[in-house]
Amino acid sequence: MSDMIRYTTGWNYPASILTGVGRIGELPAACRELGMRSPLLVTDPGLAALPMVGEALEHCRAEGLSAEVFSRIKGNPTGANVIEGVDAFRQGGHDGVIAFGGGSGLDAAKAIALMANQRESLSLWSLEDSGDNWKNADAEAIVPVVAVPTTAGTGSEVGRASVITDESAQVKRIIFHPGMVPARVILDPELTTGLPPAVTAATGMDALSHCLEAWCAPGYHPMAEGIAVEGMRRVRDYLPRAYAHGDDLEARLNMLVASSMGATAFQRGLGAMHALAHPLGALYDAHHGTLNAVLMPYVLKANERAIGEPMVRLARYLDLRQPGTSAVIDWVLEMRERLAIPKNLASLGIDEAQAEKVGQMAVADPSSAGNPIEFDAEGYRRIFLAALHGQM
Repeated sequence: MSDMIRYTTGWNYPASILTGVGRIGELPAACRELGMRSPLLVTDPGLAALPMVGEALEHCRAEGLSAEVFSRIKGNPTGANVIEGVDAFRQGGHDGVIAFGGGSGLDAAKAIALMANQRESLSLWSLEDSGDNWKNADAEAIVPVVAVPTTAGTGSEVGRASVITDESAQVKRIIFHPGMVPARVILDPELTTGLPPAVTAATGMDALSHCLEAWCAPGYHPMAEGIAVEGMRRVRDYLPRAYAHGDDLEARLNMLVASSMGATAFQRGLGAMHALAHPLGALYDAHHGTLNAVLMPYVLKANERAIGEPMVRLARYLDLRQPGTSAVIDWVLEMRERLAIPKNLASLGIDEAQAEKVGQMAVADPSSAGNPIEFDAEGYRRIFLAALHGQM
């Protein structure tokens, strides 16, 4: 434990972040600093049944906070989940949100905090990330959030958006507002030690996908580039350790940090991995991180002609055997093999019946705007089919 003391710290970018073993004990203080007296702890049903959630509630109640739990959230949270959470927030007279869990819990919690005190006529979908839609919301009505991630992948704890499924349209929508970034973040590695290896792998590869797509995005954002490349180094060094030894606190904390770095970096943009993963998650209800992990080498191959120079720099930074895109793809394939990630989408129960629709949805997805190559629907369909059948 003494070796972990140096990791007990905090910084204020892009939010106020506390890192270290046992920092979950500071949850009540974080809530009070934001003016909360009656927070709603939003999490998923699986976590709600675990001791860590009960202990978090006990911490809060022992400090005089009237904390309650809302956990009716799907693995891919829906608009209906958000509406139900808003109802629970209002009926319980709550004044803030504790976002507790993996990507689904964090995304739903942030959307609930965004909508909790908005005018009744405002639709969640009117805040989809397009143009200036975010201005439809009253920024002053967004309630404060303390985010406590229990997986290292989405980085939603430092994000300005939530991915919510519109079930009626069978599409994932990115809900965005600059005020959605949680005001306090607690990165406590002990909360992640119970993750099964498969979940550790899938969420860790999601963090890698965020850093990698931000690195490849064509926009000019040197700060995001620096964060992205260092995030990838941490994934390289610590994800295999966290996967092989779930109780490795140093590895677990550094993966939490890499996850936050990925979500900070992708302000520069995402790309075809996410443009495809979002429709596939909506259509097949598949795990987002696993989808990105499977899609990763196929998208890199499709983008090869446009990413030569950044791939040379990345290969050098990661100390790969050779510079260039091929070396990075080989590293990704080796990492997937080491983490027992499926080699193709067919292994996830996905088929080609909706290939044309997937292509059309990918073009329409906001993430496609950050891809180095502007693929049309047919281009995305071809990438999907290559990933479906494992054809590099």
